[in-house]
Amino acid sequence: MADPTNDKSRERAVPSGRLARFGTFGRLVGGVAGGMAAEGARRLTSGEKISTRDLILTPGNVRRMTEKLSHLRGAAMKMGQMISLDSGDFLPPELGDILATLRDQANFMPTKQLDSVLRSEWGSDWRRQFKWFNPRPIAAASIGQVHKALTRDGQELAIKVQYPGVAKSIDSDVDNVSTLLRVAGFAPPELEMDKLLDAAKKQLHEEADYEREGAQMQLYRQQLADIPGFVVPKLHEGLTRGSLLAMSIEEGVAIEKLEDEPAERRDEIFGNLLELVSRELFDFGVMQTDPNFANFRYRPSTGELILLDFGACRAVDPAVSNGYRNMLKAGLEGNRDEVRQATIEAGFMMPIVAEKHPDSVNTMIDIVIDQMREDKPFNFADRGFVYLLREEGFAIAQDKETWAFPPIETLFVQRKVSGMALLGTRLKAQVNIRRLTEGVLASTSPMPIEKAA
Repeated sequence: MADPTNDKSRERAVPSGRLARFGTFGRLVGGVAGGMAAEGARRLTSGEKISTRDLILTPGNVRRMTEKLSHLRGAAMKMGQMISLDSGDFLPPELGDILATLRDQANFMPTKQLDSVLRSEWGSDWRRQFKWFNPRPIAAASIGQVHKALTRDGQELAIKVQYPGVAKSIDSDVDNVSTLLRVAGFAPPELEMDKLLDAAKKQLHEEADYEREGAQMQLYRQQLADIPGFVVPKLHEGLTRGSLLAMSIEEGVAIEKLEDEPAERRDEIFGNLLELVSRELFDFGVMQTDPNFANFRYRPSTGELILLDFGACRAVDPAVSNGYRNMLKAGLEGNRDEVRQATIEAGFMMPIVAEKHPDSVNTMIDIVIDQMREDKPFNFADRGFVYLLREEGFAIAQDKETWAFPPIETLFVQRKVSGMALLGTRLKAQVNIRRLTEGVLASTSPMPIEKAA
């Protein structure tokens, strides 16, 4: 979450009604069209070549798209964030820049609108439950904002307050963003965007249910109770509602601050985080699938990681878990053919890819096997092998016959894994991936797959 505390200019009421939100989208489309017309006229006058994409992606239109989606918050803004993470390799870099900007922007509600939300959930006398409630948020994001409060019995809490109208507008907002992408030519049919958008609607509905998120937070507290190195906030059930989440305040700093720590501590803590992700995949049967760095805080005094935001928790499909297990097991054994087969069976790669581009596929598998089998710390800051993979994958990426989204359940897991790799790069961490993988696989078992009746 971005910290808006000292920026009064970002205080803006959230459009909560369907007509108001639709009107905002309408003004966005109108503004973009006007910007295109002006830019087109300028280019014609100067004799420059005209491209539809260039007309859409003028600096003015980029500013309009970012500002309007940030104003809407909710699903509109969340979709921008999700698409930039999940489809960044497929979308034009210019659009990726627009969407990535949304990860770092969020306005917050004026006090009057905040009070209206709290009254609707806690009643008109809601202030009587607190010694104080700070109306200025300590953080704001796409779906809600967070406030500090002190209860009458002395509990200092973080209260996450959902923006009004967010839950009811999810489906229409996602559809409007989808239309905007298609009109702009950013959603080629080969990518089956409908599957991603349907999954996004489902996840956003789950994230908007704060009682569900509270239950997931409690589950993680139980799972990690005997595992050192992690802190999960404690749920305050009495104050939690469908659009209000009350929890203990857990003080920490941005996880990026780990960059300032000695290499030994940095590597140890990031290794713990990778092991947690592995446990989610192979042991817990549930995974927090949002890799946003803001969901992890660092406590320098103890070296612990604070885990936040459990709205994106979802059950791990046993088939996905076992698919990863088979790939890793074959990789550790250095068996290229089994890795290829497991990758296809898990849905990471379509059979047609291996049939049409066997040399590139085999080379990419060999690169990954060589990296994971080395019995030494893997340097996440050394991206040399990533460039090799991209070079081999370029021809495949240009072949539209091979374009396809992986199974949605696989996509969410891969999103988390990829996000952790990016964090490792940011922290310049070094972890012995082989030892970690061998340990997790040895201490867990394949998940049973229930057969349909």
